Amino acid sequence: MMIGELSKKTGVGIETIRYYEREGLLSPSRRRSSGYREYQDDAVRRLTFVRRAKELGFSLKETRELLVVSASKDATCKDIKHRTQLKIQTIDMKIADLQRIRDSLNRLAIACDGDGPTADCPILEDFYSDGGG
Repeated sequence: MMIGELSKKTGVGIETIRYYEREGLLSPSRRRSSGYREYQDDAVRRLTFVRRAKELGFSLKETRELLVVSASKDATCKDIKHRTQLKIQTIDMKIADLQRIRDSLNRLAIACDGDGPTADCPILEDFYSDGGG
């Protein structure tokens, strides 16, 4: 199939497909005599995997590792589960950071009554300080 058809079947843009190919996430396509790329049916499955991993927050490096493990005859579900649990831990840390940031911003918003010149704004004062208060 041509790259446009692969794009339609997977919901992945043409330039993204080319990028994934350069990054080694998708096997290089064959070229027709006309110079157009031609992809095999397994490209749909692999590209769907990459797209779904991305949707779930896996980096390209992590996705590449998942693809390698999934193709290994020695790998087990435990290997995939372990990588998934590591991703969950990373996400939990990001959530905690975002909650801390939200709480800080809420405190700043409450501290500011919205009146007066910007020189007296407690939000801006905090930005110019070390953020500790």
